Amino acid sequence: MTTYILRRLLLMIPTLLGITLVVFVVMAAAPGGISSQSLVDGLNLEPQAKKAMEDYYNRMYGLDQPAPVQYLRWLNNVSPVGFVFDAQGQMSGFSWVKGVDLGLSFRYGRPVTDLIAERLPITLLLNVISIPIIYVIAIAVGVHAATRRGSRFDVGSGVVLLGLWSVPTMLTGVLLIGFFASDQFWRWFPTGGINRREALDMPFLPHWGALGDVFGVLLLAGLGASVLVWLSLFARARWRALVMGGIGLVLGGLMAQQLQPDHLGLLHISLALVFALSLGGIAASEFAWLRTLTLGLLGCALGVALAAQFSQGVFVRGFLLDRLWHLVLPIICLSYGGFAFLAKLTRSAVLENLLADYARTARAKGVAARDVLWRHVFRNSLLPLITVAATLLPSLLAGSVIVETIFSIDGMGKLAVEAVRTRDRELVLSITLISGLLTLAGYLLADLCYAIADPRVTYD
Repeated sequence: MTTYILRRLLLMIPTLLGITLVVFVVMAAAPGGISSQSLVDGLNLEPQAKKAMEDYYNRMYGLDQPAPVQYLRWLNNVSPVGFVFDAQGQMSGFSWVKGVDLGLSFRYGRPVTDLIAERLPITLLLNVISIPIIYVIAIAVGVHAATRRGSRFDVGSGVVLLGLWSVPTMLTGVLLIGFFASDQFWRWFPTGGINRREALDMPFLPHWGALGDVFGVLLLAGLGASVLVWLSLFARARWRALVMGGIGLVLGGLMAQQLQPDHLGLLHISLALVFALSLGGIAASEFAWLRTLTLGLLGCALGVALAAQFSQGVFVRGFLLDRLWHLVLPIICLSYGGFAFLAKLTRSAVLENLLADYARTARAKGVAARDVLWRHVFRNSLLPLITVAATLLPSLLAGSVIVETIFSIDGMGKLAVEAVRTRDRELVLSITLISGLLTLAGYLLADLCYAIADPRVTYD
């Protein structure tokens, strides 16, 4: 295994070189190319200043040299071992410990390392939150649908997942902003960014002005969650659907009242029916996990909303709650397509193994259905999920380009768009290098997970 890992790590080097070479060739062959003249055009400088700026770019980046020389020079800069250049751009020696230098950004005039250090944690935060959400929902829904093939849940979840997977991320982002962040509809969330400027001066955790408000929030949130969880676990399906349908009617009516407070219209009826049917359908579902989680979260949210109406002191969101408030819509955009696709894949993999001979034999021997599902079937169904996991991180990074642009989040995705738009060669190549490194690391991790999930797989 150690030999295999070392061999894969060494193979990453030529792969990364090939990726960066393709990107460099595309940029160099594009109309206008990358030259000092193209960088200073449109700056409205005096001829002397323009000539000085061109000389500066040529000296710093070697833009007056042939394209192969420029690429080799960039490779020398990003390599920890290589030649050293002085302030005039002349070679001054060779060093084994010169370190990695990603260069200076054309547009920002700052080291690329500093820009990436600022933006990369934001994109990683989005993906670290999105990936667990994708896998938890996908595995739960996919396994339950496979074990109840042909049921109402299987058919209904299949239609919903197919619909979610078919909606483009860019359209979803625009619709979410239009309905839930604009003044024309419900302004529940911010239109962009990851925090407000005022949040930097707030305490980290939420803060209430009165101690009674804290107890009120905890009491009502816990009471609401407990009541609806009890309803989900112990009440009959008919009563669950009836109670949750009534709550849905009230919630839909309150949402419509915010838009049309003067009169009762079609909007009130439509929203009330949509919420009533949705919550009633979830409450009547035989999927206890989904039903209990949904009702518990709803009860907690209703308790917090009720406590906010009776609070006496001043409430300060705090940095943490403000950050989470800003991340709700971007996380939805990043997650829904992933778990829709992965849930369908999980259903197919689990269903195929449920019908296999070894599962039928285990059931014939008297093994409990739960043990057959989770100890035998699910483990063999992990292999396609691991395969998708290797491509999930690159796809989420690619999706971050769209989401960060729509929601004005200063992450790696938005930085990549700005770099390509301004032909910032150093920045584009560095982002390509980092993205390729993360992608190859994901593939290596997937290969290692194969051996963990399936003992038959060996790399010795």
